[in-house]
Amino acid sequence: MPVLRKIVVKDFRNIELQELEFSEKLNCISGGNGEGKTNLLDAIWYLSMTKSAFTADRFNFRYGTGSFAISGCYSMPSGPDTRIAVQVGEDKKVRRDDKPYARISSHIGLIPIVMVSPADVSMVSDSGDERRRFVNTVLSQMDAAYLDGMQQYNRCLSQRNSLLKAEHPDLSLLDILDEKMEALARPLCERREEFAKGLNPLVKRYYSQISGGRENVSVSYRSELLKSSFTELASARRERDLALGHTVSGLQRDDFSFELDGHAIRNCGSQGQQKSFLVALKFAQYEIMKERAGYPPILLLDDLFDKLDLARVQNLLEMVAGEAFGQIFLTDSNKLRLNGIVDSITEDRSYYEAKGGVFTRL
Repeated sequence: MPVLRKIVVKDFRNIELQELEFSEKLNCISGGNGEGKTNLLDAIWYLSMTKSAFTADRFNFRYGTGSFAISGCYSMPSGPDTRIAVQVGEDKKVRRDDKPYARISSHIGLIPIVMVSPADVSMVSDSGDERRRFVNTVLSQMDAAYLDGMQQYNRCLSQRNSLLKAEHPDLSLLDILDEKMEALARPLCERREEFAKGLNPLVKRYYSQISGGRENVSVSYRSELLKSSFTELASARRERDLALGHTVSGLQRDDFSFELDGHAIRNCGSQGQQKSFLVALKFAQYEIMKERAGYPPILLLDDLFDKLDLARVQNLLEMVAGEAFGQIFLTDSNKLRLNGIVDSITEDRSYYEAKGGVFTRL
């Protein structure tokens, strides 16, 4: 499995310069709000995904700087250790063992990673954008063809929307784009449907383990493309597209339904139930990615204990302390609570304290 042995972070968010070595199992980071715990996890995420989990690059520069750099040394599942380095200023450079990638996107999937964060609540409460982003992030790590297909589809969508906004749109060019988008959309839609079907029983199982089996949850995929082709939908809605100046059909309109006992969880679920569901969703993602890669991803658990009672927290930590999970990074604002729970479960852990972007190993 990939293990992050050491990280060096320079001028990323509130971290001026830090060099840290990590345990290969459980790494626990405590500290108050705003001290940098989440920033460190985001730096680890960046090394896998070549972007922040939360914000655009321009918001990641430490105040007063115009660039940042992150590098990490990894033990890999097979073969020699590898070093990943990212430098972001006016442009972005990503290197593996000092060799730049010809295409940054080709790095995605080398070091599988999963994050559980308080920001995940947007997948329950907001529009389908965040749910689509979650699915795209997972599938892009597992399937290079999916990532490439989505990039091509989005380029075509941008071209089509620009054409629809033109004063005198070229309808023959619109026909050509529709045919191309149909060819791209069909396999992407099928991949999303397959993913949702595989995700559903795993989410049910993990939610039951976390909650004690008190409720039933489900995940399903909703898309017009399951019943009609893109060209059929685009043809039927062309006048509407031209009037609005954008494309109203396609993958960008898909959604994923999250339900608790047959009702949308955003409407009927408590904060604890929603948090339990989102953790179950991410653990299900973890299991699917682990099976696909043949080894466990790195797991980032940011503020895991928030909105969960102690029984659910205990269930969660007993799960992640098992052999099925690989390297884990866990944050909490309460050092005594974190230490007390973790010490009761495993001795294979390391502790760090964050203060003002400075991290001290305890």
